[in-house]
Amino acid sequence: MLKRSRALASVAVIAVIAGMSGPAWAETLKDALALAYQTNPTLLAQRANQRALDESIVQARAGLRPQLDVTLSANYSRSDSATLGVTETDTGGVSIGLSQTLWSGGRIGHGISAAEAEILAGRENLRDIEQSVLASVIQAYADVLRDDEILAIRQSNLGVLQRQLEEASARFEVGEITRTDVAQSESRLAQSEADLANARAQLSVSRAVYAAVVGQAPGDLAPMPELPGVPADFDNALDVALVDNPSIRAAGYSLRAAEANVAAAKAEYMPSARLTASYGGSTADLGNLNDIADETRFQAGATISVPLFTGGLNSSRVAQALERANVAQISVEGERRSTLQAVSSAYAQSISARATLQAGEEAVRAATVAAEGVRQEAQVGLRTTLDVLNQELELRNAQITLASARRNEYVAQANLLAAMGRLEGQDLDASMSVYDPVANYDRVRNRGGLPWDGLVEAIDRLAAPPVVPANDAADAPIDAQLKSEVVQTAPRD
Repeated sequence: MLKRSRALASVAVIAVIAGMSGPAWAETLKDALALAYQTNPTLLAQRANQRALDESIVQARAGLRPQLDVTLSANYSRSDSATLGVTETDTGGVSIGLSQTLWSGGRIGHGISAAEAEILAGRENLRDIEQSVLASVIQAYADVLRDDEILAIRQSNLGVLQRQLEEASARFEVGEITRTDVAQSESRLAQSEADLANARAQLSVSRAVYAAVVGQAPGDLAPMPELPGVPADFDNALDVALVDNPSIRAAGYSLRAAEANVAAAKAEYMPSARLTASYGGSTADLGNLNDIADETRFQAGATISVPLFTGGLNSSRVAQALERANVAQISVEGERRSTLQAVSSAYAQSISARATLQAGEEAVRAATVAAEGVRQEAQVGLRTTLDVLNQELELRNAQITLASARRNEYVAQANLLAAMGRLEGQDLDASMSVYDPVANYDRVRNRGGLPWDGLVEAIDRLAAPPVVPANDAADAPIDAQLKSEVVQTAPRD
């Protein structure tokens, strides 16, 4: 635990030092995404959780296979009788038992269906975590670039104000301006020094966040590349999200699992059939174990069990499963609404940031021209020192607004792609080596399987209570009125 804490502290220190001492190595967004994809703890933990979930299919299919057990017994008894006296006996035995389920009324088959649906839901949850991690990488990358640019702006502003103060002091010495003008320059310079310190601190914070998400401190980051697949139409973005969003798909699979569990609970009312066989021996004297081999017996048979009365247990399980299915059904609608909100919010933020970016570029251009003009006019006495200082402040604010708008647009586009379900590794980089959860599932699914597994499963599903599906929530269209209201108010490009 101590070593781990030291390692995390080292990462944070490296991030801070890198932010203060300069870049250590060049890096692109693809490099950062690839490294985070391979090393991010949240993502690695979710993959391990998915592999653990894959084991549920092995456990569900185990009911198709025979059970073999060995039983050893040893007994001692003593009885005291007034007529017979003391009688002591010791007996022992060993037996091997074999049982094979032929039909469980569908309990096993529906249990397999539920396990498969839960595994599919787990894969979608893994997709969701993956997209969340990659979105965090993109945001951290954009934050570092923004804060690095703001730091450069603050440093440049400090240099300009230092020269302005020197010029004001010289002009004061020759009587061209008053002491008030010098004090105004000193005040703005002090404020600029404070702003520069805050910019350094913010950059260090952003670098530390980057190091925590990606796994290394940022170097000299390359400009952000264009994100692939960003939609220009809100309707198209929403339609894609309602089909590909991992949270909606996971909720749909969870509903399918809940419906299978309802069918499995109803199957408890059905009879079950088993084949049994046993072989063993016994002895009436534990002192002579060789008698076990001389007194052997073999027994085989078939058993059909029909539940008649369970004290309300089966009906309660069915009611419980039905309510859980209701919860799953409601959760699907909740996820669809959350996705609608996420797409609408990200799309609106993207459009707003784009407009701010365009206006910011024009503002910087105009403020640059104005600042130069005011400086020249001040040299011939047409402008005051305060005019120059105010125009410089306006220029720096416009530059900072432009840097923030550039970051906000990029992050909003990434969030929009994530809400659509289009921010996976290969969506961002086709050459990225991606994790395939299906490979582990295929590897473990038939572990311990026997040749007759398929036959037993087919028999078990025969005449079993069918799964009565609710509306396929993963594919159902979103409420028309709700969608219409959002589309009408959504910003247009």
